[in-house]
Order: sequence, then structure tokens, then C-alpha cells
Amino acid sequence: MQTDPQMTPIKALQKYFGYSAFRHRQEEIIQHILDKKDVLTLMPTGGGKSLCYQLPAVLLDGLTIVISPLIALMKDQVDALNVNGIPAAFINSSQSTQEHIDISTRLKNNQIKLLYLAPERLFGKDSKLIDFLKTLPVSLIAIDEAHCISHWGHDFRPEYLMLSGFKLEFPNVPVIALTATADKLTKKDILEKLNLRNPAVFVSSFNRENITYKVTPKRDSFNQLLDFLEERKEDSGIIYCLSRKSTESLAADLKEEGFLAEPYHAGLDNALKARTQEAFLRDEVRIIVATIAFGMGINKSNVRYVVHVDLPKNIEGYYQETGRAGRDGLPSNALLLYSPGDAIKLKQFAMVEDNPEQSRIMLKKLDDMVKYCQLHACRRQFLLKYFDEDFPPNCGSCDFCLTDFKRFDATLIAQKALSAVSRLKERFGSTYVIDFLRGSKSEKIWEEHKQLKTYGIGADISKPEWQRYLRELTGQGYLQVTEDMYPILKLTEKSEGVLKGLEKVELVETEVIEERQPAAALPFEASLFAELRNLRADIARLENVPPYIILSDVSLQEMATYFPQTLDELRLISGFGDVKLARYGREFLLPLKTYAEKNGLVSKIKQKSTQRERKPAKERAATRSSDTAKESFTLYRAGKPVSEIAALRGLAATTIEGHLSFYIYKGDMDVTELVKSEKIPSIKDVVLSYGAEKLSPIKEVLGDDFTYGEIKAVVAWMRKNGEI
Repeated sequence: MQTDPQMTPIKALQKYFGYSAFRHRQEEIIQHILDKKDVLTLMPTGGGKSLCYQLPAVLLDGLTIVISPLIALMKDQVDALNVNGIPAAFINSSQSTQEHIDISTRLKNNQIKLLYLAPERLFGKDSKLIDFLKTLPVSLIAIDEAHCISHWGHDFRPEYLMLSGFKLEFPNVPVIALTATADKLTKKDILEKLNLRNPAVFVSSFNRENITYKVTPKRDSFNQLLDFLEERKEDSGIIYCLSRKSTESLAADLKEEGFLAEPYHAGLDNALKARTQEAFLRDEVRIIVATIAFGMGINKSNVRYVVHVDLPKNIEGYYQETGRAGRDGLPSNALLLYSPGDAIKLKQFAMVEDNPEQSRIMLKKLDDMVKYCQLHACRRQFLLKYFDEDFPPNCGSCDFCLTDFKRFDATLIAQKALSAVSRLKERFGSTYVIDFLRGSKSEKIWEEHKQLKTYGIGADISKPEWQRYLRELTGQGYLQVTEDMYPILKLTEKSEGVLKGLEKVELVETEVIEERQPAAALPFEASLFAELRNLRADIARLENVPPYIILSDVSLQEMATYFPQTLDELRLISGFGDVKLARYGREFLLPLKTYAEKNGLVSKIKQKSTQRERKPAKERAATRSSDTAKESFTLYRAGKPVSEIAALRGLAATTIEGHLSFYIYKGDMDVTELVKSEKIPSIKDVVLSYGAEKLSPIKEVLGDDFTYGEIKAVVAWMRKNGEI
């Protein structure tokens, strides 16, 4: 792949990635890299971090080295880059010696633009990789998941510490470090340990506006989960549990209920984990029930929900895990089932042996997580404030902001609670305070406390209600909870006004009165979307990559909304860069045209708000004259077989067959040129029986004597004749 000195970042964005504008601060970051400056980038999960080094890799001469912690992430990104026409490769332990030799040869011949590596490959015992890389024209080094280098980060990995010497080995090569989650302490640690030279630090908004956050008290967690999943049977999701055992039992229970669910945790066989992850990426498994061992670096764009059935250990981990939903920007959900008992269990895990300072930090992080769960205010505002970002108090898309609450004057209840805390000399936790208020006869209540006037003054209020009221009073600042191993309730400055009767307190009468729905996605044609999704699945199976790498759900929804009817119109759909337009454009136009004709619809592409840079008329004409499908058709007419055309053009044979099927649909070719006449009735019968939306079932019924190319040709012919 030759670097074009005339290509600007925006043109490269359109050509290779199919987008018309940069997000967040991508353009500034890319320009800094092109100016050979070091960069630290904090950007939310799904915010487009990888583009910040992938696009400069296209524009810079030489090789970009990407340090990544997980094999799955490497394969995922390499597949996506190659589909976009950007030569990329990875070296890791899953490959054979011959594969390593082949990649080394390609690197020496400057045939690879991005090389993905794990940190231990570079600095492992007897590794000669650094010496080899120093013989290559390295133009950029990208360190992904950079928070792994920090002891204070939520996912510290000792092997990342070895990267401190990387800048010394390549002193004149710009380095970009990237992370989605880092508080102030972690950010400082990253900068120091990577030895970055006067780095520019870019902190994008951490707001994931398409995610709706909800926390609900954990009562009957399995049935709560089933209620949530009932409306999401066709969607992909991740469910996080605290223990390995619970991931297996929950996955088994979900399977019994008919869900395509599989467990994933660090204790499973590596081959099984790899198969499970691959099945999830390819939409063959809908739900992964996992510990936090799953998901880091997973680029699957169409995860529609993340559920935590147990409490996460800290906000950073929770934010990163919920961020695996909705990476494509479409509406998605994050549900957390909260039980105070989970927090007590987690406290023992937060203690770091012989390290009181780190124990204190970990306990503080857990306490912040508990505060988030007990919050009676905008959850998004709380999350963003945690990452030092201001946000208004109503986001319109968390459970608090979407709920209309009925409030009542609870001044007397507040006075009872605050008085109890005061009379108990601010020395006890919420469980003891509630038992004291309710007049418990338990031996745990001190005899001297049973003599106090406040003892039993809240007996008319149930224990769950008192728990909720204390959470709300804490959230409103009338009480505070200490950060000790065993948290204690204490009064605040605001408490005095209530106790003296000078301030009115309002609490929520019932937890949920009316929950509004967040804004919906595009008003797309659901049946057309389903047909396009099936077509995408067929193409992905033939290309041996996950479906979302072919096109995202966003692209499919836009097509099912605006019905583009030509390649020029399809170019305006997000995700269709030049390479994908050439490879798949004709195949997606077929069902779009058929659906529009059947339903009397016309293209609405002009309604699509876009600032996408259109090619100059002269360049558009040149594109049309060298149109990829036409080129295949011309070569076929010149007498060349499909296999030779595919080799000549560097495309898959299935892509060439798709091009030729388009000309059957147009009437410029007869179906018998690609399919023997005696085969046509059999294919036609199966298509009429099973429908043409998905090719896989048709192929399965017909067997090995029939090819996908033959099936595509007959389907195109039947569409031309109005038979389907």
C-alpha cells in the first residue's frame, strides 16, 4: 500500500473508513501525531480511539506498531483494517512459526502498515523482536489500554511496565498512549512510566449519550433479568457476574429459558474461551455471561446492553464495562442490580495485603461505586463528575431523569433518622440505626440504647423503606457514610436545620411512578433491516469475519431509512468507504432496490443530514467509468473465468459473483451464463420455500453441489422477473 502525499486526514477518513466528519478531538490528535509529537488520549469506550492511530498509519510512510494486551482485540482490529483495504497483521502466541516467518517477510517488503503486538513479545526473555523492529521504518507507536501500566489503574498488568523502555529504543518516533478510563492518579502514572516527551494530553468528553443507565435494587435477580431480556431476545448483550461459578450457573439457567447464552471466565480452557468469544462476535451466541475477564478491547459494535448482576469494584471498571454497549452510537442500555450485601463482600477483596495506602484507595473507589448505586440524582452527572467533567443535573436518559417521582413532606421521618444517628453518637452503620429506629428486641441492640426516647420511634416504617429513606437522605446530603471497612452514618452541616425544624425535607413516596422512554433510533423499515442483516451475515461468513466488521448496525439502519438506489447514494451511508463500496455496494443495492420497488418507495437520501465531502464531478465520472462491478463484467465478457477475475482484481470470488449477479438483475446477462439450466429449478424451488433473505439455509438444503454464486445468480434472476 503506497502512501499518497496529497491525501488529507479528512479524505483518508472518507476513503478508508467511510465517515464524513471526525468525532470528539480526533482531528487534533491526528494532527499532533502527523507533527511527530507524543500524545496521551483519554476517550470514552466506543469514542473512536483506534482511529487516532489507524488513520495516521495510512498517512505516514513506514510502519505503525500497536501494543495491545489481548489476542482477541488484535484479531478483531486486523480483520477490520484488512476489510477496509489497510494491510495489517499481528504477531502473537496463537500463530505458527511459519506464520511468523511470512509476516516478517511482509514487514521487510513494506507490505504491512500496522503491526499489533503484546508487550511481553517485545521484552520477553530471549526476544529479538526489538532488534528486528529497529531495522524497519517505524513511523508511529501506539500503546492501547495504557491504564494497564498503572498500579492505581483498575486493570494493572505487570507486563505493561516493560514498555517504559520503548521510548528509549525509538527516541524519534512519536508515541500515542490511549485509554478509556483513568482518574488523575492513573493519568499521572501513565505519563511518568511511558517516558513520553512533552506530550499533548487530550481528554474527550466521557459522556456516552446513547447509553441509558439504570440501577435497581436486587431482589429476585433471575426474574428481574428475564423481565429485562424479554424485549431484547434478538439483541447481543453482556452480563457480568462477580464469580466464575455464577457465570456458569446463570448461563445454564438462561439456556433453559431459550436464550443463546454462554459463560466466559479466566478459569475456562483457552480453546473454549476463544470459540465462545468468536461465536459471540459472529452473532451465533447472543449473550455472554462473564466475569471481568471478558470484554477488554472487544470491538463488537452492536452490543445493545450490559447488565451487572453483582456490584462492580469501582467506577472505572463499571464505566468501561458499560461502555461495551452501543459502540455504534445506537440506543443501548446499562442495568445494574444493586444489593448492599455485595458491597460488604467486596470490601474484603479491596484490601491489599501489607499496603495500607493502596487499600485506602481501593476502598475509596468501592465507596464511590456504592454512592453511585444509592444515588438519588442524575447518574450521568455523577459518572462524568467522577472523571472531572461538568454536566447538567438532568441528562434525560438515566433511570432518575426518566422517572416522574411523586414526593411527600418527609420532614418528620428525616428528623427521626437524624435524631437516631445523633443519639447513637454517630458510631453505628445503617443496619444498627434501622433496627434501633424500629425497636428491635435483638440482643445486638445495646441495653443502654433501649432506654433512649428515640428507640422504636420508627416502628411503623418497614425495614426496606427505612433503607431507601436513609439512602435518599445520604444522597441529598443530610447524612454521610464513612469510608471505613464498616461504614458508619454521620450527620452533616445540613442536618442541623432539619433537627431544629428550620428546613423541610421531601422524599419519594414510591420508587417509580412513571418511567419515560429515551429517544428512539432512526425510524427504519424493520423488515428491510432484517433482510440487510441477513445479507451482512452471509457476506461475513464467506469473508470469515464477524458481521459488524462488514458494516455496522448504524449503516444498515441508515440504508433501511433512506433507501439509497445508486452507488453514489450508497456512498453517503456511514461506513461505506471506497473499498467497502467496491466490495459490497452492488450486493446491498439489490435488496434495497427490490424492497423500494415492491413497496412503492423512492430514495430519501436527500433527507440524510450530511456534510460528507462529495467527489468533484470529474472524479465522480472517473469513478463511474472504472466502476468495480462494471470492471468485473467487462473482464467476464472478455472471456475470463470468475477465479481469474478475482485473482486479477485482488477480490474474493464471491464478490465477483455478486458483481455479475447485478448484471443478471439488470438484464445484461442471462442466468444460464453462471448456472447450468438443469440446476435452476432446484435452486428456484428452495428459494420459493425458504425465501431469499438469507443464503445460508438455501445452501444448506441444496448441499455441496451448489455454490453461493449460483444461488446469488438465480435470486437476482428471480428478482428481475418479479418472482420474489
